[in-house]
Amino acid sequence: MTKEAFKQYKKYVPESNDLEALTETYEDIKKDIETKEVFVALFNDVVVGSVRVEILPDKTAYLSRFSVSPELQRHGVGSALLDAVDEAMKKASVSKLSLHTSTKASYLIHCYYKHDFYIESTTKDKGYIRALLIKDYIYDEESNNKNVN
Repeated sequence: MTKEAFKQYKKYVPESNDLEALTETYEDIKKDIETKEVFVALFNDVVVGSVRVEILPDKTAYLSRFSVSPELQRHGVGSALLDAVDEAMKKASVSKLSLHTSTKASYLIHCYYKHDFYIESTTKDKGYIRALLIKDYIYDEESNNKNVN
């Protein structure tokens, strides 16, 4: 499912660029399952979406391999996954969640904006323009609650 979704994402990157998501092995996936937080969306007991999040020792986190089955994209599956990640990050007292995406993937950028991410910077380190998006979590000591900014 992840490879299907990233085949569609490939249209936002130069032809010469290989996306790691398209070449990862079973062992790569197994390692991520063992070392990261992995969220999946199910429909009729079939995985239709997934995302991986690495929580770092400094209480920041990095989101990767966010994917939704192509036939269910733009039907709320991705938003549900991001909501689940958001709740888990609050419980883990994460201060900042970051991710990269192609600046040409406007529908993804729009989705991230709806979930309170903002573009902090851009880079061409992978051969195309990628945005670094950030979501800040601010701890309110008086109410003992995490607020998103």
